[in-house]
Amino acid sequence: MTIHQLTIGQLATALANREISSTAATAAIFARIEAGKKINAYITLDREGALAAAAAADQRLAAGGAPPLCGVPIAIKDALCTKGLLTTSGSKMLANFVPSYDATVVEKLRAAGAVIVGKATMDEFAMGSTNENTTFAVPLNPWNLDYICGGSSGGSAAAVAADQCMAALGSDTGGSIRQPASHCGVVGFKPTYGRVSRYGLLAFASSLDQVGPLTKNVRDAALMLNVICGHDPRDSTSVRRGTPDFVVACEQGLQQGLTGLRLGLPREYFELGLDPEVQQVVAAAVERLVAGGAEICEISLPRTAYGVAAYYVIAAAEASSNLARYDGVRFGHRDLAADELEAMYSRSRSQGFGSEVKRRIIIGTYALSSGYYDAYYRKASQIRTLIIEDYRRALAQCDVIVSPVTPTLAWPLGAKGDPLSIYQTDILTIPTNLAGLPGMSLPCGFSRGGLPIGLQLQAGHFREDLLLRVAANLEKSLGLTDFKGSPKNK
Repeated sequence: MTIHQLTIGQLATALANREISSTAATAAIFARIEAGKKINAYITLDREGALAAAAAADQRLAAGGAPPLCGVPIAIKDALCTKGLLTTSGSKMLANFVPSYDATVVEKLRAAGAVIVGKATMDEFAMGSTNENTTFAVPLNPWNLDYICGGSSGGSAAAVAADQCMAALGSDTGGSIRQPASHCGVVGFKPTYGRVSRYGLLAFASSLDQVGPLTKNVRDAALMLNVICGHDPRDSTSVRRGTPDFVVACEQGLQQGLTGLRLGLPREYFELGLDPEVQQVVAAAVERLVAGGAEICEISLPRTAYGVAAYYVIAAAEASSNLARYDGVRFGHRDLAADELEAMYSRSRSQGFGSEVKRRIIIGTYALSSGYYDAYYRKASQIRTLIIEDYRRALAQCDVIVSPVTPTLAWPLGAKGDPLSIYQTDILTIPTNLAGLPGMSLPCGFSRGGLPIGLQLQAGHFREDLLLRVAANLEKSLGLTDFKGSPKNK
């Protein structure tokens, strides 16, 4: 196995034993990125900064006692601020924005000795499910370069799948970690809302956004969670709650097995006209869970069908508010030809934002406007409350909810031109965000054409340990503990 194919755990062991240097591992990752640059996983690379960080990590490793992420090459979604390194959020509006500070999660990774390779491609301001809504080159699915990699954290998922980093950070507003993880065959973890600081995350929808890891296996996700979770006084939505050792939770979960766990299958999720191959692969994964000792029960999430509509009102309304700051005055794109203030505002925003972002700003502004607030935003918020209540009832009957991540396989680039048809593909991931629950995507099989298919796990607030327990046992049963990587890029 070559260096770039290693998981975090494998590389950490090799680094601790002085079998590999972080400098050599980082150089191997940059060579891998160059060899697979047509995948377009990155917007910005930081070779000089990464090699300097790797050299510092080697010194720290030589002294002994370094943490598990020390010297490990990591990719960061371009929605997270990185001090001194271009941060665009996939938009022309921020094409020249270089932050003066790090996001809290980036600070924590640096403190742990992680090596930041670069900024991963994403849908503009995280608005998209295909990663085709970007000002920059569209990232491709490493398993088939003619297909979408998913979004909005598509570059992060593609980079992990193509062995162009050992792990990556993404953000999940309505499935933006889990959906591309499913399409690219990697592990994607969305923690409970408030578990991870959002300070330094360029906001899309503040009541929905959550930062999380994309990794090559379940234990690596636990390692990443150990570093990025925890209370942050700079984020008013950060929860004051102790953080468990997620690696220990993962290991204990393997020791306990699945006996005694009740896994709920939402009736509504399986009545949505799933792609037959998705349904078949997910059913096979559920059979393995049963063989491992889990008990299956049918549950109901009756407001599932209303989730997409509620989400696209709430998220658009919050985006309308959050993106009002990009007015061409203090930072961001500015039309220098405008000679009047109103024209400067209008032209700067028209030029700086892409079509999908403008569409959602218009929807959100309309939903919040006088005379329409009650009909749209208030009604969407009421539906959100009902969805939370649905989950409360369902999770009283089971420990973990099991379902597909998305109703369909990844589709060819450009195949879906209608935004509404793309929005509907998020129907199984959106409710998790509306309720603020933890969720994850775990690779569980492939289509006949060789495209990955993911299994979604959801649990109650702050029960990431249950997700790790189920995921670790299924991963072991499927023989996926050691990452196999993408056949396109061997």
